Amino acid sequence: MSDLNVYELLNRKRRGGPLEPREIEAFVDRYTTGSIPDYQMSALLMAIAINGMTAEEMATLTQAMLRSGEQWHLRDQYDFVADKHSTGGVGDKVSLVLSPWVGACGVKIGMLSGRGLGHTGGTLDKLEAIPRFNARLSRDQFQRCIDEVNCVISTSTEGIAPADKKIYALRDVTGTVESLPLITASIMSKKLAMGASSLILDVKTGSGAFMRHYQESKALALSLIAAAAGSGTRVEALITDMNRPLGIAAGNANEIVETIEVLKGNGPADVEEVTRAQAVRVLVMSGRFDEQSAVTALDDALRSGRALDQARKWITSQGGDAKIADDYSLLPQPTETFEVRAPRSGFITAIDTYQAGMFTVDLGAGRKKADDIIDYAAGVMFDRRSGDEVKAGETIARIQLGHSKRDAEELRKRFLSFVTFGDAPPPGRPLVFEHLK
Repeated sequence: MSDLNVYELLNRKRRGGPLEPREIEAFVDRYTTGSIPDYQMSALLMAIAINGMTAEEMATLTQAMLRSGEQWHLRDQYDFVADKHSTGGVGDKVSLVLSPWVGACGVKIGMLSGRGLGHTGGTLDKLEAIPRFNARLSRDQFQRCIDEVNCVISTSTEGIAPADKKIYALRDVTGTVESLPLITASIMSKKLAMGASSLILDVKTGSGAFMRHYQESKALALSLIAAAAGSGTRVEALITDMNRPLGIAAGNANEIVETIEVLKGNGPADVEEVTRAQAVRVLVMSGRFDEQSAVTALDDALRSGRALDQARKWITSQGGDAKIADDYSLLPQPTETFEVRAPRSGFITAIDTYQAGMFTVDLGAGRKKADDIIDYAAGVMFDRRSGDEVKAGETIARIQLGHSKRDAEELRKRFLSFVTFGDAPPPGRPLVFEHLK
């Protein structure tokens, strides 16, 4: 589109006017190839963040970013292959449990996943706590894992949505990360590029979620579903709770242990419940199960040990040491562990989950910058959680250190600063709020 008037386009969007599909497509294409500079894309991002986008504009932006790179069209190569995305949280190891559990039911699932940044943990970081696990697969290696063991989780290749990589780097430094249209286009351009048959979205809500308020989380879920219209990928969403850490482990190696324990049938009930809700939807979307038969199949896979065996096969297929499923000492181990004790008797009425996430990041379990090095042994074990009754002096958490040396009392004081105690339990909250499609 040689007649693109960038100056006029930016002024129109700044005034809140709509952009034509051809203008959005040309702008993204030229920015990706370098003929539009960062400062002009920054101006457009700020105008979008302030004024929003129409549904048509948002769909066009998603498709333009998607078409900037490779498109795998996996649904054309398999009868059915699922994908899954989470908006992120603290202790969120659902993808790690879901993948082998669904695979053990005979349904193929592949995920191009991400690393942690900010208070949320990264699925790939957790997997890389497993000795020799390869989370950087080529497309051929990715498909081989799907063919051989029904499941795979890998980082996105350089060829997937390169426009998103460039745009996200700008959003991070221009204060435009928290824009609904830009969040939607970023997530869906990568997910739709893979071309799965179906996609289940886990949209978190609460103090540890990207969108803290329920209506914001619902708006994001509906926006993500709308962006997939006409793509050929069936998308459904579950809004799930992140007003408390999920499970008892937050970190990397400790979350791998918890994942295996869930697959052994011994894991925290909340992790199993949230994962099961998503797994049921994946099986139903495959067309091979109704809701009841999906529940039955998942129960059988867990009780029989097939889900755990599937995890071993999956880890092996990506080069990892599957012996960790039976010997947790093969995972990175903390060098020091500090217990945190309840300062009073009563109930834990709240845990500020965002602050809990930033606490684990500061221990070394996450990243503040993209090039930070992960300490896989660092993390937190929440022995008591929101709603639990506690006695003064009882251990409520264990702080795990890996390579770093820290003052124990300072860490305990900081941990207690984001935990609230009271004389009565807090009101109950569901783990799964709503199913949208």
